[in-house]
Amino acid sequence: MPTYPQGAVDVVDAPSAEASTRTLFQTPELAVDLEADSMHAFRARLCYLQLGTDTEVFLWDTLKPGVDARLLAPMMADPARTKFFHAAQGDLQFLAEAGVRVQGLFDTHRAATLLGWPKVGLADIARERLGVELPKEHQQSDFSIRPLPPEMREYIANDVRYLCELGRQVREECRKADILEEVLLDCARMCEEAAARPDVGADYKPKLPRAGLSPAQLLLANAVAQALHRQRLEWAEKANVPMGRMLSNMAIADIAVKLPTNPRELARAAGVRGGFVREHGEEVLALVRELVEKSRKGELKPEREARDGSRDPNRRKREDALKTFRSEKAAERKVTPSVVLPNAVMEALISAPPRNQEELGKVPWMGEKRVRLYGEALVALLSQFPALG
Repeated sequence: MPTYPQGAVDVVDAPSAEASTRTLFQTPELAVDLEADSMHAFRARLCYLQLGTDTEVFLWDTLKPGVDARLLAPMMADPARTKFFHAAQGDLQFLAEAGVRVQGLFDTHRAATLLGWPKVGLADIARERLGVELPKEHQQSDFSIRPLPPEMREYIANDVRYLCELGRQVREECRKADILEEVLLDCARMCEEAAARPDVGADYKPKLPRAGLSPAQLLLANAVAQALHRQRLEWAEKANVPMGRMLSNMAIADIAVKLPTNPRELARAAGVRGGFVREHGEEVLALVRELVEKSRKGELKPEREARDGSRDPNRRKREDALKTFRSEKAAERKVTPSVVLPNAVMEALISAPPRNQEELGKVPWMGEKRVRLYGEALVALLSQFPALG
């Protein structure tokens, strides 16, 4: 039976950070997690960095002076040391912003997903593999509060307490399923792409119902949604709250479609709180009126979108052919389709189809194994739909 570290060491100043760093440098494998105040601030801060080994758990209070995550940078960048994370993408971005880049990642969430497990949450896997219960009641808590309540301290310690053993077991399952190389390639891609956190709201795209709306109505709804999004960013930053707590995506979409004309109608929109109507209702209604008038005058112009398919009529054919190919190969190997060709590799093959196996081998994150298994067939398939335009 595996044993797990007991208790946790609080790292609250420079001397304790340096001491724990020296200890961590002696281990070939470690578990990593972090906590931020994402649900409570406009732009979240890194509040805790949790690091676990087979014998110890360290809780780095990164809001304290001298507790600098960059002390860990050389160890985190060492590909010979395995870092077990669970759902690492956001964590890697926080660390990159703090000056820490990771190599040697093994993400148990990504691995479980590629294994095709029906439940891939940390609590689910810990229960299934280790018989350990991990309560998740503090997932949305404010980790910037000090002192941290004991139950929250225990919660963040448990996120790494069992992760080394869990990571080894998941890794072994990947080896048995003959997908370990593919999992490690995906983990390496995640590390490479996590250069920094994106700007707040930069990836917003309104989800509007297309059915029942004319082109002019859809154009107006999109204009209202984009304008409301820009406005909520200003309000949320000023109030230092997450943009979704100021005005949710659901509320924006409902306002954009229903186009309220008075406070009562605005209050009926899905997800709109009474306090928001009292504080910002008149500004929202004025914005809607302005855009409705512009629409009536024909002054709204559609946003330009990149349409690669319009320049290359074979693009959609390559996409459809590759989707069929990976589904068939996945069925043959009894693996998930993303093991055969992950989305990042699919996009590269669709955008710039390689003409031979040498070019195929240079596609980022393709890997030697995929070239060996699928190279000849992929080149032949893609040659039927060459890049045009």
